[in-house]
Amino acid sequence: MSDSSERRAGHGRTRAADSGQNRERRARRRATRAVVARTVLMAAGLLTAYYLLPLEEYRTGGALTLIVCGLLAVVLLFVWQVRTIARSPYPRLRAVESLTLTLVVFLVLFATTYYLMDRTTPGSFTEPMTRTDSLYYTLTTFTTVGFGDITARSETGRVATMIQMVVGLLLVGGAARVLATAVEVGLRRRGDAPSASDGSGAGAEGRGRASGP
Repeated sequence: MSDSSERRAGHGRTRAADSGQNRERRARRRATRAVVARTVLMAAGLLTAYYLLPLEEYRTGGALTLIVCGLLAVVLLFVWQVRTIARSPYPRLRAVESLTLTLVVFLVLFATTYYLMDRTTPGSFTEPMTRTDSLYYTLTTFTTVGFGDITARSETGRVATMIQMVVGLLLVGGAARVLATAVEVGLRRRGDAPSASDGSGAGAEGRGRASGP
């Protein structure tokens, strides 16, 4: 084969590789936009339901049942999300979406519980709780910034607050570790080497796809 033919063949391979990388980048951008859109819509839907559902119809027993069933639902949701991460073509993006959704469900669950406690047992907190107050108290507890104008007064309210503290610590520490493991499994299934950051991971994903399955 002549030098000119070899050069043309080399240029053809380079163009094909560049085209494949461009397709990969476009596909990743589309996947990122889809994840952001789904996350925002799901979070907005959960918050809208929290503010619009007729929670006043629940009684004290309903509030206690809600926190138990809600935590079970959070666990089941998390387990299902871990399985989807390992099978996703973009495990890192899926992990971010899963952690965000689990966190929003967790916060809405406890905000609902505190609101119902105050509605069914007035005096459970230092002041009457609106839905916004309940969400504010939930975020104050989760972020561990310290209590301000609203604190739990009843034993039931304090027990619920302690449960949120413990589960919140597990969610931040244990859940993040489990999701990281699921991401590594997903990358190994696709033949990509896991990396410490999304930027380097994106390069690994691009190289894995450019080199073939």
